[in-house]
Amino acid sequence: MSTSEQHGRARRRLVAATGAAALTLAAGLVPQQAAAADGDKVLTVAVAQSVDSLSPFLAQRLLSTSIHRLTYEYLTNYDPEDARAIPALATKWTSSPDKLTWTYTIRSNSSWSDGKRATAEDAAWTFNTMKTDPDAATANGSFVANFRKVTAPSPTKLVIELKKPQATMTALDVPIVPKHVWEKVDDYSEFNNDEKFPIVGNGPFILTDYKPDSYVRLKANKDFWRGAPKFDELVFRYYKDQDAAVAALRKGEVSFVSGSPSLTPAQASSLKSEKNIKVNDAPGRRFYALAVNPGARAKNGEKLGDGHPSLLDERVRHALFMAVDRKTIIDKVFQGYAVQGEGYIPPRFGSYFWEPSDGQELAYDPAKAARLLDEAGYKKNGDGKRLGKDGKPLDYRVLCHATDPNDKAIGQYLQEWWGDLGIDVTLNCLDNVTDPWLAGTYDLAFDGWSVNPDPDFVMSIHTCAALPATPKDTGATDNFICDKQYDELYAKQLAEYDPAKRADLVKQMQSRLYDLGYMNVMAYPNAVEAYRTDQIASITTMPEKAGNIYGQDGYWSWWSATPADGGDSGGSSSTGIVVGIVAGVVVLAGAGVFFALRRRSTAEDRE
Repeated sequence: MSTSEQHGRARRRLVAATGAAALTLAAGLVPQQAAAADGDKVLTVAVAQSVDSLSPFLAQRLLSTSIHRLTYEYLTNYDPEDARAIPALATKWTSSPDKLTWTYTIRSNSSWSDGKRATAEDAAWTFNTMKTDPDAATANGSFVANFRKVTAPSPTKLVIELKKPQATMTALDVPIVPKHVWEKVDDYSEFNNDEKFPIVGNGPFILTDYKPDSYVRLKANKDFWRGAPKFDELVFRYYKDQDAAVAALRKGEVSFVSGSPSLTPAQASSLKSEKNIKVNDAPGRRFYALAVNPGARAKNGEKLGDGHPSLLDERVRHALFMAVDRKTIIDKVFQGYAVQGEGYIPPRFGSYFWEPSDGQELAYDPAKAARLLDEAGYKKNGDGKRLGKDGKPLDYRVLCHATDPNDKAIGQYLQEWWGDLGIDVTLNCLDNVTDPWLAGTYDLAFDGWSVNPDPDFVMSIHTCAALPATPKDTGATDNFICDKQYDELYAKQLAEYDPAKRADLVKQMQSRLYDLGYMNVMAYPNAVEAYRTDQIASITTMPEKAGNIYGQDGYWSWWSATPADGGDSGGSSSTGIVVGIVAGVVVLAGAGVFFALRRRSTAEDRE
């Protein structure tokens, strides 16, 4: 899950709980306490992803981590213009000459929404809890794995001592939570932070109401140190059907549509001619890929799932890669709203973007792909079907998202392209892809992450350290990849402070991922989204010159959004009507990178 940018993996128990709580209403009135007050300006955002958890210690999906960006401060933020680190909860920071001790000055004018002051002790407690409790480290544990000691000598002084240098110390994408609230939690693996509202926070918005698979409602924090948002309320409304979300935008029932994760080319084209609607089409911060099951296993060596054994052969993985026509995917599926995929980090991220060399590139070449399969011992029988070592025809299960039209369209191409090689493809399109993914019960799967302003997190999800401890646990891994050479490069980049040298190491990591053949990055989709100009007069993109609105590394879009004069904001009527197209669904999101650095969105990021 980003991000950054951020599709996260939810814990099995969380997904089960969400499914059990899913509503089946097509539309209806929200509870009276969720209704907006008369005259309030409400910005309503249509989203295609449900919340996995409202706990910052567990949340990995892009929607969830975006909400935490709005409700909790981080030590630092990212400038919307160029993604450089700027003050947030910390006003300044310094390091010792050996880079092993970092001292942060915590601002004195940030308060929790219950009136208590936010201090360095809250930050120290947050990091120490993640260090000592594996469940609290579920979402962001990679950031603190190298911490030796964290202390708060005073309310405005935070000191972090490291085991070895760590280049991400100005990009610790961890929500700082109020100690006086969270120290009362007994089990961080079970606590979803969704039982008592409003939720205590210190960000630009306060989370006031939530209904699973329906909506999340936030209220402007009038005491936010940077200044109060201009909209009184912000509502994320869940739509399983993207066409329904677009229709709601046309009717003015919502202010903004982000898509799943983007609008389709047909939807974007149709909205461009609509009065009072602006389509934002910008270079994206996510990649779109096919992930190969590498023989899923846990850290203790126990195997998970039932990935096809033929995929353990690098020649087979490369053959599948070379039988995918990425140009056709860009032209026919994305219809130009994407850039052809290469490495793991999108071209938007400048110095970290990597492309394979001429001799290294696994270019579209079906004939060479067929020869590789022959060499690997997977030859065709009299019926033209390639046989596995067990004598049975190869038939790969491809896990896809039922709500993502791109998955289905590209899946049909795979059936054609790999069918020509003599390999059958069974598309397994589900609302809930999380359970089979966590269990390793797939052969290949559509994958995507939003990349963030520091590449560490999104690269960390392919390390051996990210694997689950046992098959019963949930790790931070994206796809169960574990490779010694990759891990060595990861450790080097984490300790490298020279920007050019670190960028070179990150490129070497992408090169290694590419050669392994476990991740086939097919495209870098554009950020295609739309909003009503008669409801939103102005809003900040990130980067400001040409960037996304939804799923930013920061809170700039929703914090800066200005209501249109005289316009009715989506969902702002005093009746409190919220149309919810509701059902239990899990959508990969991106989890991502923005500009040149960051972490999974977790994802999307995390994200």
